[in-house]
Amino acid sequence: MIIGYCYVVGDILHFGHVQHLKNCKALCDKLICGVLTDQATMEKKSRPIIPFKERLELVGEIKSVDAVVAQETYSPAGNVEAIKPDILFESTSHKDPCKNPYGRTILMPYFPLQSSSLIKTKVKNRWEAKIID
Repeated sequence: MIIGYCYVVGDILHFGHVQHLKNCKALCDKLICGVLTDQATMEKKSRPIIPFKERLELVGEIKSVDAVVAQETYSPAGNVEAIKPDILFESTSHKDPCKNPYGRTILMPYFPLQSSSLIKTKVKNRWEAKIID
């Protein structure tokens, strides 16, 4: 059995998340997905809008995901050490991808047009445009 580990923030789930998780699952038998805590997310991004426990449950409901775990740091190194996956899935958007000492690291494509940050910006801009009108 090939165990894969990937991770997401999972704030404002969108098509890019689903595609990423589906692509990861296609390369392993069991996909474990880490969901970054608010503190882990804020190491590099702004605080998520959706509470952590809700994001954890939402990601766990995606068909491609077999199990979810909390990821306490932005780097997956701690969970990789605990889980020892055969495959660590990293994003091409990460400047310094983590290496998997227990198997392979596979760089998965990032979907820049399907970004939670982009969705938040679009909502904010539309909201501000309505206020001005």
